[in-house]
Amino acid sequence: MLIWTHFILAVLAIGLGAVNLASAKGTRRHRIIGWCWMVVMTYVTVSSFGIRELNDGDFSWIHLLTIWTMFCMVMAVVSIRRGNVRRHAAFMTGTMIGALIAGGFAMMPGRFISQIFGYGG
Repeated sequence: MLIWTHFILAVLAIGLGAVNLASAKGTRRHRIIGWCWMVVMTYVTVSSFGIRELNDGDFSWIHLLTIWTMFCMVMAVVSIRRGNVRRHAAFMTGTMIGALIAGGFAMMPGRFISQIFGYGG
C-alpha cells in the first residue's frame, strides 16, 4: 500500500509541478498549486524512507536524493519568503528535476513500476 500511495502522489506531484513551472508566476493560482505540491511532495519524500527494495531492506543511495529534495523544498520556501525569486525558482526547478530522475530510476526493470506495467520483471 505504501508504494502505491507513494507512486500515485509522485505522479500527482510531477503533474502539479509541471503546471506551476509552465504557468504565470506569483499569481494566487501559482501559490495554491505550489502549496498543494509541497504537501504532496512532503508525503512523497517522507514515504520514500519506508521503501527499501533496492538494498535488501536497508537505505540506499536513492534516499540521499530524498534528503536533498527535502532540503531544496525548505530552501525554496525560505527563498521566496525572503523575496529571492530567482533562488526560489532555481530550487523548485531543481526539485522537479530530482523528482524526474527518481521517477526514472523507479521505472527501471525489476522495480515496482516495471512490474505493474509488465516490463523488465
